[in-house]
Amino acid sequence: MLTPRTPRICPQGHKYYKSGDCPTCPVCEKLKEPTSGFLALVGNPARNALLHYGIDTIEKLAGHTEKEILSLHGIGKASLPAFRKALEEAGLNFKS
Repeated sequence: MLTPRTPRICPQGHKYYKSGDCPTCPVCEKLKEPTSGFLALVGNPARNALLHYGIDTIEKLAGHTEKEILSLHGIGKASLPAFRKALEEAGLNFKS
């Protein structure tokens, strides 16, 4: 059975509807998305995983192996081409 969607308003005044208990405002989440840099190349789950582990610069990404990055919850193989391209453009590679 589906839970009915209920109207909500976040502390910033955005109006949205949610069916679960999650308090995250989708409007606020969209506003937090970067418009440039390697974090802008991937979706929210991958970006949030990297940020959770303190990987917020291309140099920090280069300090990890592909296997380490793939082991993070929220990052899948589809993110690797974007990471590789960003690293290449910065003259960097994943750690061997």
